[in-house]
Amino acid sequence: MAAVKHDVFQAIADPTRREVLRLLAKEELPISRITSHFSISRTAVVKHLHILSDAELVKGRKVGREKIYQLCPEPLTEVKEWLSYYDRFWSNKLSILKYMVENDMGKDEK
Repeated sequence: MAAVKHDVFQAIADPTRREVLRLLAKEELPISRITSHFSISRTAVVKHLHILSDAELVKGRKVGREKIYQLCPEPLTEVKEWLSYYDRFWSNKLSILKYMVENDMGKDEK
């Protein structure tokens, strides 16, 4: 049976993995430093890194006895493009809210 390939949406669905991405956005980190930010085991962190790697959001390289991970943000473009479709709904709602607030304020001044 073939291994399950995780996509970017599955990878970012978990808050721990999102936090790992946030950490790696600042700098490349070894597993030991990534693990120090969480109250979960090193094994659990490695599983999260595997999913992120499977989605091509991170890549690791061996440096001596440690594995150093870095962020690969390119797959996040897919998420950005998906979300951009919904921008028009948010913008529309904000415009309506602005209109309602401005009109309600105008009524109080009369």
